[in-house]
Amino acid sequence: MKGFVVSTIVTAVAFYILVQFLPSMFGYEGGLVGLAVIAVIFGLVNGLIGPIVKTAALPISFMTMGLVGFVINGALLLLTAFIAGQIGFDLTVGDFPPDLLTADTIVAAVVGAVVLSVISTVIRLAVPD
Repeated sequence: MKGFVVSTIVTAVAFYILVQFLPSMFGYEGGLVGLAVIAVIFGLVNGLIGPIVKTAALPISFMTMGLVGFVINGALLLLTAFIAGQIGFDLTVGDFPPDLLTADTIVAAVVGAVVLSVISTVIRLAVPD
């Protein structure tokens, strides 16, 4: 349980840093509680849906030498934004949710997934689990 709480806090901090440093790609107008809710949603999406999608995409991942993983992580971030919007915590990624899929949205989702991963990794190195 302690690991889940620490992981959620680390993800919430990573979302906060992401929203603050890339405001042209990501938007969030809520408070810290909303970021914690989005972090929980992101953790659930990555924990429940992520392994299924990554396993199904394994042949494509072999062909692209793993680069499709960035696109999958971006899609999971878009799914997180969609679910968060449905429950009242509006997280925008690129032009999503008003527009469906544009080039800006896909680029923002992939960049956001990479930045979230890097920020979370750096924080996890500093904070023991």
